[in-house]
Amino acid sequence: MTHSATHPVTRPNAHENANRNAQRPFTPLRQIPGQAKYRPGDVLVIFGELFSRGYANGIVDEAIRAGMKVVRSTVGRRDSDGTLRALNAEELATQTQPFINIPLEAGFDMEPCSQDGTNPIDQIKNVKMGEWAEAKLDWAKVEDSRRNATERFRRNVQSYMLELERHIPKGANVLFAHTMAGGVPRAKILMPTMNRVFKGTGDRHLSSETFWKSELGKLCSWNFDDVTALTLRHLIELSAPLRERLVQEGGSARYVAYGYHGNEVQIRGEYQWQSYAPYLQGWAKILLEDVASQEWSRGVHATVYNCPEILTNSSSIFVGIEVPLYPFLSALKKEIGQTPRAISILSRAKALLKPEFDFEKIAAFTDEALTSTELRSVCNFETWPAHNSKAQMEKLIDSSEKLVEMHQDPKQLITFLLSEEIFRATGYIMFHDSFVPSAPVHWLGHDVLAKALGTEKTL
Repeated sequence: MTHSATHPVTRPNAHENANRNAQRPFTPLRQIPGQAKYRPGDVLVIFGELFSRGYANGIVDEAIRAGMKVVRSTVGRRDSDGTLRALNAEELATQTQPFINIPLEAGFDMEPCSQDGTNPIDQIKNVKMGEWAEAKLDWAKVEDSRRNATERFRRNVQSYMLELERHIPKGANVLFAHTMAGGVPRAKILMPTMNRVFKGTGDRHLSSETFWKSELGKLCSWNFDDVTALTLRHLIELSAPLRERLVQEGGSARYVAYGYHGNEVQIRGEYQWQSYAPYLQGWAKILLEDVASQEWSRGVHATVYNCPEILTNSSSIFVGIEVPLYPFLSALKKEIGQTPRAISILSRAKALLKPEFDFEKIAAFTDEALTSTELRSVCNFETWPAHNSKAQMEKLIDSSEKLVEMHQDPKQLITFLLSEEIFRATGYIMFHDSFVPSAPVHWLGHDVLAKALGTEKTL
């Protein structure tokens, strides 16, 4: 089955970003949602694979606490010859049941084209580091691989839905958590090139705009869209029969997805929107928001929650992304400073710092960094996402290194502690807000996450 053309996803070009974001409402959640009415017998479906140190673990923990069944999934594995397969018996033995062992890998970077069986990675496997900017692809073959990958993904999702039906009781409330993200094509040339984009300073700095406008950047952009955003469309379309059945039985189906579009943190005593740059998946995250908004307009409860920066396994490539995480200390003090949870977090955080540093010095440092000309230059909501500059990257990376130096042990950072607290608060808010959602896109800022922790109801 080919991708449905009934509701095509419109894809703007970069020049349209300013107009689109100017019309996009900024809808941060300010209040802690009321208690969700999920009950034992209801089901949380993890659409994607659950990895450690990821945001989705928070919502899984909340569902388990509510007595819900959690159905886990896999993106599958690749054999040495590149073949996509389900988990083998040894791999499957480590998974928590119930578990649907049908590969949900999205993206087309390793998908053979119909013409000669080669995939997009084959086209660039011999490109050397000094040749990346001149690398060319046969886009007719790439588009063919993309179509084939979409058809393969949708076939697998259809099989997945048939198996999922067996795990859904009659009249249940089902919450789908879309966890698909990423999609960096698995070509050897890309990681060293992207490392220069995200980590390069001085002569090693590489403009993200230069990379993004190259053919390698175009390949990344297409694959990011397919993995991060269009998988939500496929999920919603192909789960329609199940959704309709549940409604007829007195149940329901809802969808939540994890976005990123900057968020509010406390800067100089006030909550201000800011963003990390260069976040090349940002264009795909906007497309994810568009998918949710289009589905919402058709009566589907699909909400993207734009979450704050935290340290996860997948965020490690973005050096400096953790700088706006430190102001969560100030949010805790402001919102819930006298609660047991805040006292515990702040006490543990303080113990990680060298004696000569305290929270006031950290706040003064991050205030200066986040209001600097270099970092503010990439923090414009109307034109988000932004590309990097050499001065901005050097300021960001230097700020990150100086914050690390304030700790007793560079392997024991405050940001690890804060990341865990934030994903727990995020899981709590998303889980409870999803039962009666009010918009297709929400931003979760440091203010509401701190308030959630202060209720002492989060895990």
